[in-house]
Amino acid sequence: MNPAQKALWFIESHLAGPLTLEEISKVAGISRFHMVRAFAAGTGCSVMRYVRARRLTEAARALASGAPDILNVALDADYGSHEAFTRAFRDHFGLTPEALRGSARLDHLKLQEPILMDSTATDHLEPPRFETGKAFLVAGIGDRFSHDNGAGIPGLWQRYQQMVGEIPDRVGQVAYGVCCNGDDSGNFDYIAGVEVSDFSDLPRRFSRVRIPEQKYAVFAHGEHVSTIRRTVNTIWNHWLPSSGLKAADAPNFERYDENFDPNTGNGGFEIWVPIRG
Repeated sequence: MNPAQKALWFIESHLAGPLTLEEISKVAGISRFHMVRAFAAGTGCSVMRYVRARRLTEAARALASGAPDILNVALDADYGSHEAFTRAFRDHFGLTPEALRGSARLDHLKLQEPILMDSTATDHLEPPRFETGKAFLVAGIGDRFSHDNGAGIPGLWQRYQQMVGEIPDRVGQVAYGVCCNGDDSGNFDYIAGVEVSDFSDLPRRFSRVRIPEQKYAVFAHGEHVSTIRRTVNTIWNHWLPSSGLKAADAPNFERYDENFDPNTGNGGFEIWVPIRG
């Protein structure tokens, strides 16, 4: 297992909370010494510099969008005061938070985007089981992604964890990561959500998707969640072409039951691929 990949997942899915090198190393299952070197070798930057750059980048986006309270932006970026945040922001971007908010421009800044996790093929994909899944409704936090910017999905899951308690009419505790509404350019909607019994009382801030009754190939992913892109790549580019089956035009999703630990990324989950034929 690549420890840098585990670290990237953990950082992106916990960016709004406290993050220490000790905690990141523990999740990756290695020492601090090993973590520092493995992350630098895999990404070209140090662990905590990446954390700082990602937080300041998200802060810059909030300010350019007109965030009214700079102190709240500072606290979200894990700075304890307006002054400490301003110093770090000016050192990183060369201008103050107030100046950026006034200009509402990001095109002149060097932003740190999320680093994509490994998408090379795996050579030990377990054969799937086949199921006809029921029709059901999913509500949660959604956004539009492309296959080039999918590194933002762990951050979406963090927002889901913060807001799932506000979703009405929930059914059970299983979480779903649903890919739907794809286009020819590789863009798609991703919704981190939970099954609900009805959409009638769902606030507008939540996304929603109807999953139809459908036949699926169900793949168990037992490794750390950071390797999901490898498994997905192997399914679509290796298993499916050689299976004699065709993908159905329907949402595909990940299913996270009580065995999955969102704090560590361990415990495993399932990938449900809609098929026909």
